[in-house]
Amino acid sequence: MRRITQDTAGGPEVLHVTDAPVPEPIPTEIRVRVTAAGVNPVDTKVRAGGAGLGDDMTAPPFTVGWDVAGVVDAVGMGVTRFAVGDRVFGMPWFPREAGGYGEYVTAPSRQFAHIPDGVDDVTAAATPLAALTAWQIVVDTADVQCDQRVLVHAAGGGVGHLAVQIAKTRGAYVVGTASASKHAELAALGLDEAIDHHTQDVARATRDIDVAVDLTEVNGPSSLAVTRPGGLLVCVPSGVPEGLTEQAHAEGKRVTDFLVEPDGIALTGIARLLAEGALSVRVAGTFPLEEAASAHRELEKGSTFGKLVLTL
Repeated sequence: MRRITQDTAGGPEVLHVTDAPVPEPIPTEIRVRVTAAGVNPVDTKVRAGGAGLGDDMTAPPFTVGWDVAGVVDAVGMGVTRFAVGDRVFGMPWFPREAGGYGEYVTAPSRQFAHIPDGVDDVTAAATPLAALTAWQIVVDTADVQCDQRVLVHAAGGGVGHLAVQIAKTRGAYVVGTASASKHAELAALGLDEAIDHHTQDVARATRDIDVAVDLTEVNGPSSLAVTRPGGLLVCVPSGVPEGLTEQAHAEGKRVTDFLVEPDGIALTGIARLLAEGALSVRVAGTFPLEEAASAHRELEKGSTFGKLVLTL
């Protein structure tokens, strides 16, 4: 099979196509013939050697990628949820190496879900990591309730635009930071209030936030400032900044780090939202597998609305 690999950490240029044996599923695993693979910021960080996910993630050679969509090609003993020919999507093995940028992936069957009828493979591949991150923050970690005020930093990003929608399905009032060029589309997705982070000071633009979601690595202090006593700040990309936990405790607020986990049950719930039209996944562009380096360059510009996807 073909896959994208790298022999050293570095820039997008280290990514190249190579051949590898087709993996065989062990008991409880399925093998998926991948038709599309999502591209995420964590992919670029692991590629560059700076994701902090453990030395085993950057021991060359290795293949990045966790978002996959495709067709079940083989099943191991004990698998009951899927059969050969089923269309599935998932975020297998995260944060261990999954090899998503390749033609075949094997992983535990319960890390996948059925792709709903009417959802194409590119959209499905764009969904798992970002949607599971948003779901596990909004639903599982914060337990957002009706009429709570939720702040989402980087609301136009892959995770952000889904966090906005999932919070809206919970009845929340959602404030989001994004470039002005993204405000109209975010409003169409249900965002109640947009803040241009280039021209507005978040600490002055909003207040009384119940749940703040910082997807940027830099807005923790300003998010805490607008969070009400008893509220929660979730710091996603690199954990809680030094000193912020103590500050939050002194102010009667809560702060936590977060890392997404594979979850086929939650992904089934997300699939239901996709099927019902309650969740819309924006695909900013597609690239052939062989142009993975170009996809990384585009993502690292930092201006993408939604997700980029590799097609196989």
